[in-house]
Amino acid sequence: MKTITIHTAYIQLDQFLKWANITANGGDIRFFIEEKRILVNNEICLVKRKKLYHGDIVTIKNIGTWKVLRSEI
Repeated sequence: MKTITIHTAYIQLDQFLKWANITANGGDIRFFIEEKRILVNNEICLVKRKKLYHGDIVTIKNIGTWKVLRSEI
């Protein structure tokens, strides 16, 4: 499992995919959503701008799994 560190209270799913270098832009998320390949905390996610918080686990089928961590700056 990889980690993604954020410096805010949350990150939106489409931003997360860009931050993790999974997509080139936020619009590419629709392909993952249409194919139901994104799971957030083991539940299929169909919301493009779902807010991800510290401790959330994002799995993209056939790509990988990430844990969202919040940095205390």
